[in-house]
Amino acid sequence: MDNRPRGDDASWSPAALVATALGLATAVFLVDALRSWYRLSHVPGPFWAAFSKYWMVKHSLRGEQPYAIQQANEKYGSLVRIGPNELATDDPDLLRRMMAVRSRYTRGPWYNALRFQAGQDHLFSQRDDDEHMRIRNKMAAGYSGKENESMERTVDEHIARLVRLLEANYVSTTQQYRPVDFARKIQYFTLDVISDLAFGHPFGFMEQDADVYDFIKITRDFFPVAVLTGNIPSLVSLLHSPLFRGLLPKASDKLGFGAFIGVANKKVAERFEQDAVSQPDMLGSFIRHGLTQDEASRESLLNVVAGSDTTATTIRLMMLNILSNPTAYRKLQEEIDSGVQAGTISSPITDAEARNLPYLQAAIKEGLRIRAPAAGPLFKQVPPEGDMIDGKFIPGGTQIGTSPFAIYHSKTIFGDDAELFLPERWLDADKERVATMASVVDLVFSAGKWGCLGKSVAFMELNKVFVELMRRFDFALTRPERPVHIQNAGIWLIEDFPVRITKRQSVL
Repeated sequence: MDNRPRGDDASWSPAALVATALGLATAVFLVDALRSWYRLSHVPGPFWAAFSKYWMVKHSLRGEQPYAIQQANEKYGSLVRIGPNELATDDPDLLRRMMAVRSRYTRGPWYNALRFQAGQDHLFSQRDDDEHMRIRNKMAAGYSGKENESMERTVDEHIARLVRLLEANYVSTTQQYRPVDFARKIQYFTLDVISDLAFGHPFGFMEQDADVYDFIKITRDFFPVAVLTGNIPSLVSLLHSPLFRGLLPKASDKLGFGAFIGVANKKVAERFEQDAVSQPDMLGSFIRHGLTQDEASRESLLNVVAGSDTTATTIRLMMLNILSNPTAYRKLQEEIDSGVQAGTISSPITDAEARNLPYLQAAIKEGLRIRAPAAGPLFKQVPPEGDMIDGKFIPGGTQIGTSPFAIYHSKTIFGDDAELFLPERWLDADKERVATMASVVDLVFSAGKWGCLGKSVAFMELNKVFVELMRRFDFALTRPERPVHIQNAGIWLIEDFPVRITKRQSVL
């Protein structure tokens, strides 16, 4: 008897086989989704965020991710679920514990998207704690000023170049109107400062009054893609795989970010030539402390990309808020004028003198707080043994990110008017409250094992640039109804910020 299945048996038809396979795939997907949901089901958050990355990707594409996370914190609590394996916190104490030197937390796969080249980490993308500390220890002296004694002089020189650029091309009079895009000129300034510190000479943005190497355009295109793909680590792994690696930037490119990598590599290579003389600058310190040529190239490039944009962001936003607040503008300029007249402010002002100007220091803290320069979630990974947070057990491997607006606009910490730029909050509060607020704002520069090495350079620029500009010029918004274009891409992309500059009647 022939017991083989009959050809017309529907259970063996191709359509049935496809249907069965689809059914199995759907079942596997549902089981995996339920398992993923259950793992963190005790942490509240937006419903669909528990099942897919759609919630995170949607808000990232709209340039509103930090706002959306803040709203989720306000609705669901201090620890909120924003993805299948992603949480966000508005607790500064938890952040400090996660970032502590002896913490077992590590950087999460979100950081892989911040590599400039596939498979090549720099200090900010490095996820291995031991390797991170090895590189960090070799770089720390270069930022300290002890091995880079010309640091303050370098900042002064570039502020002087900025003043000359504005005086030559952008000062308006009653007879002539010459508006300036403050956002762009400030980025030229910070780029020249950091490239001079990083490579021993500036790239010449202010000298040429142009976007040298199309750097601003390149980074404007890079960061939205990086922060989007950072939400989907598997996509980053695919892009960095041998199959697609050829599509990523490389030093041999003639255009785009790869071309800029090539420029950095060339400038570093000159310092590694056999007859090169060791120089008392940042790159010289890196070399003396043992960075290889490849490491020095990556870290110097990171200095330019990260150091220029974050500082420029704070300067721009401080100026925007000062110009939008006539009281703050008047008080800051009066403090500068009084210091000049009393002889407590030199020309140019020293970093030490600036630290003794209370209203300036309050304005800087507000500038850092009102929009943290790096506003991405900066996910950290829970250690394998898990952790107890807010009375909840969080399993190992979970990603916990920062909620920047919820932290730096906390009404509990900064008052009911936390969303306002108000330097007076730092001057009117008692010492204990000021200390609490300052400890939170310091988290802008991270902390512990991931504390920003460039913090002292950033503060030096902030301490000096407003004094030197506002002692010489008056500034006014030219388009108060729409003063600037701001978009979030992990960092703040700030463009089209026209202002009117006039010389003050007496240069102080």
